[in-house]
Amino acid sequence: MTPFLNVATSLTGRRWTGPDPAQDRLAEGMAQETRLPLPLCRILAARGITPEAAPAFLAPSLRDLLPDPLTLRDMAPAADRLLRAVAARERIAIFADYDVDGGASAALLLIWLRHFGREATLYIPDRIDEGYGPNVPAMASLAASHDLILCVDCGTLSHDPIAAAKGADVVILDHHLALETLPQALAVVNPNRQDEDGTLAHLCAAGVVFLLLVEANRRLKQQGSHVPDLMALLDLVALATVADVAPLTGVNRAFVRQGLKVMARRGRPGLRALADVARMDQAPTPYALGFLLGPRVNAGGRIGQADLGARLLATADEMEAARLAAQLDQLNTDRREITEAVRIEALAQAEARGLDAPLVWAAAEGWHPGVVGIVAARLKEAANRPSVVIGFEGDDGKGSARSIHGVDLGAAIQRLAAEGMITKGGGHKMAAGLSLTRAQLEPAMERLADLLARQGSGAQGPQDLRIYGLLATSAATVALVEQVETAGPFGQAAPAPRFAFANAQVSARRIGDSHLKLTVSDGSGPALDAIAFGAFDGPLGPALDNPGHRRFHLAGKLELNHWNGRTRVQLRLDDAAPA
Repeated sequence: MTPFLNVATSLTGRRWTGPDPAQDRLAEGMAQETRLPLPLCRILAARGITPEAAPAFLAPSLRDLLPDPLTLRDMAPAADRLLRAVAARERIAIFADYDVDGGASAALLLIWLRHFGREATLYIPDRIDEGYGPNVPAMASLAASHDLILCVDCGTLSHDPIAAAKGADVVILDHHLALETLPQALAVVNPNRQDEDGTLAHLCAAGVVFLLLVEANRRLKQQGSHVPDLMALLDLVALATVADVAPLTGVNRAFVRQGLKVMARRGRPGLRALADVARMDQAPTPYALGFLLGPRVNAGGRIGQADLGARLLATADEMEAARLAAQLDQLNTDRREITEAVRIEALAQAEARGLDAPLVWAAAEGWHPGVVGIVAARLKEAANRPSVVIGFEGDDGKGSARSIHGVDLGAAIQRLAAEGMITKGGGHKMAAGLSLTRAQLEPAMERLADLLARQGSGAQGPQDLRIYGLLATSAATVALVEQVETAGPFGQAAPAPRFAFANAQVSARRIGDSHLKLTVSDGSGPALDAIAFGAFDGPLGPALDNPGHRRFHLAGKLELNHWNGRTRVQLRLDDAAPA
């Protein structure tokens, strides 16, 4: 296929690909039939949406998309046990993971239980001292003083810790990949169990918890009881779905769409305080959830006190919310500094090994386990390869792994654990965690590279840049962007559309250390504002900073910029090539 605008190698080394000709014909037919803008129809055609299905897709209804909770195995006994604990005023503990998904899942349960005048014990393990998931001492201790333990966003692989919870019932609400044999819990509700059909495999843990509460509410309503408003909790489900990089398809899309509306009302003290410290002055977007709020909620679990995020999300106290938000904001600043130091070292190490291998990895003594996942994501983006980053403390290493589309990293790491090549490991297709010793490091990475190569990893060149179509700068209007956004929210498995602007004249100025502010004009009408974040971390900044009389093809995503009461269209620049 001929590269789009003949860009075979852009400034960032990528090949531009345009709309598939067959999809383009479908989009043009849809535009004629529905009278929707062609750029929007190109998005719908790429998603496989027919003209008849377009109205429902553009206005997703949670009522229509919400699955019956009972389609998940063990949902009925899980709901029964939760309601029995509430009715009998039993002692309930919530054991949660230390990330956003775990914190939001715990907050959902804490808020729901509070409606009935019940308080639960929140337990989130310390990342460094205890590691991921339930452990034997913690579960034994909780079981000694509680009747029911709810494990959220963890527990599916925790056979020994679950067995240690003697005297208490354990219900697991998780989404991580499961082995053939499940822990001996009262219920394991997990769409990624091997005996599930995979229909709901895209749910994060908060989505699973929400379905449990839907089923519990349904049973309570049948008894004539007053139940909590679950729609008001969708801001938490949306935050977890985006922050956990769950695919924004099916019911997840409705969760996020409705959750953003709930969050915009600023009714939850914790999220309102967090938005304020993050200086969010516009309506929440998936970008804000993933890059402004999510990292701050995560900061406590990464380098601070593990339960700070969950407590912030669950609190109804304004003063506590403000205090926790400020604490998490500072921890996030500290986390960024630690991350950057590790990123520089890890990238240098990975480059020395070669970024074209099936697996890109780095490991060193003293790298903070709370940031290795972020650095792994940076390596994955730099090389377009699955990546692993491991921090050692003495002989023991803890690492995180991130994958690319089409390569199931979680299954490969689980196989390493089953083969005894690492101490333990697990996760899902796109992300996983692992523990291993120094002696295991080299053989494990060699074996993992081999497993990933069999899935096709390493055959990729620089990732192609997909373009949804060509626009004139005069066509980039507020009305068009608002119409395009009806196909959102955009995120994992539902990327925001990227448009190209051809033969444009550019004027630019540097802002901050590495960003570039631009004005773009192709002569068709008013100039278009653009911004390139991190431009001077790569080739875009130097090339565009002093363009002279050269013209460029530009590619990026359109967004609305609200400032001083005005709304303008802005291009978030991804790439450029000399015209």
